[in-house]
Order: sequence, then structure tokens, then C-alpha cells
Amino acid sequence: MLFDAGICGVKAEQRLRAYGREIREVDALIISHDHTDHVAHAGVYQRKFGLPIYITPRTLEQAEARHRLGKLREVNYFLSGGELQFGDVTVRTIPTPHDAADGAAFVVISSGKSLGILTDLGHAFKELFPVVASLDAVFIESNYDPELLASGPYPVFLKRRIEGPRGHLSNRESAELLQAGANLKWACLAHLSEKNNDPALALSTHREIVGERLTFYTAGRHMPSGTFTV
Repeated sequence: MLFDAGICGVKAEQRLRAYGREIREVDALIISHDHTDHVAHAGVYQRKFGLPIYITPRTLEQAEARHRLGKLREVNYFLSGGELQFGDVTVRTIPTPHDAADGAAFVVISSGKSLGILTDLGHAFKELFPVVASLDAVFIESNYDPELLASGPYPVFLKRRIEGPRGHLSNRESAELLQAGANLKWACLAHLSEKNNDPALALSTHREIVGERLTFYTAGRHMPSGTFTV
């Protein structure tokens, strides 16, 4: 399964192939929400590589209004809060308050193990804590450091959006949420802002709050991060 389509098809194909995966063998392209960095190339992924798209109706409506997705032939709808089934793999979808039409986070369950894909969350809403408690591993947004955001180049309205209840999680908010994950083996910090964060700062904040019980990784913005095992 491939989650989101924010980078171009050529890059996606190359990055997967570097780790022994062929993009044409992907069974599902699952879209979380309608923002550019998550959906912009979905049409290319389908037409060039034949990937079936899984998306909510409202997300597709907004994505088609905002982006040139082109003709889509194979679209499968899901409702945020429901489940998708692919053989013995279950994907739970979790509604989020992020400022999108109908955003979703995901939990992938297979062979008794659970992996969370929790980005673009809005804020650490109460329903997330039992989700994190159920996980064996997680990709989680750690978008910004408050001091870097405050002193950074973004206009005031965008700063308020990012730190508001429909924006993103800060490093500290992410770390505090991970404290609920007693069964977690590792966490990969994702969706780090290029302007308002730093990987070393994100890691140090998490280690300060969570301690050494977890293995931490960071997902780079421009290079594939390698493969992780749950």
C-alpha cells in the first residue's frame, strides 16, 4: 500500500525501487486529505502505474477542484472512521480536525501488529491517545518547534494556522502524545517543517520527554528514509 501522492511519479518509482519495491505492484493508493503535498500526483500514479485510488468522496471533490488530477478510472471510496480490507491487512481510518475537507489518519493492522500513520492531525485530540496506546510502531508528525515558528519567515496568519487546532503538532505535542504508547517499539518523526523545525531538535525534544525506551527515526524531506520492520 502507498499512502498519499505528494511527490511526482518518477521520484516515487525511483525511491521504491531503491529498496526493492516496484510501484506497479502497489495494491492501493490511499489518500489522507486534499492538500497539495498529499494528493497532487494521484492522477499520474493511476494512469502511469495503474494504481487504484482509495479516497473519501469529500476529499476527492476538493482535490479535483484544487488540482489538475486528470481523468481517474478506478476510484474506491471510504468513509473516514471506517475500515478498508486488503487480504489479511486491515486499514482503520481515523477522522482528523486538520484544515482539510475530510482528513484521515490511519492504522495498518496485519499479523497481530499495528502501525500508525498519524500526520496532519490538527491537534492532539483525545481520540488519538487510545489509538497510540494500541500501536506497535508509528509514523507521527512532529511539524514545528514553537520558537522557530515564532521567529521564522512565515506570515502571521500562516503561523496561527500551523499552531492552531486545525494545524499541526509541535515537537512537544508529538512527544507528549507518544507517552501514551506503552507498547511502541519505534516512532518515526515525520512531516518536519523545513523552515520551522530541525531534525536534531525534534529528536532531542522527544528524548527529553519520552526518554530512552523508544527507538526514534526521522523521515527526511528529500531522500527515502529506508525500511523499518514492525
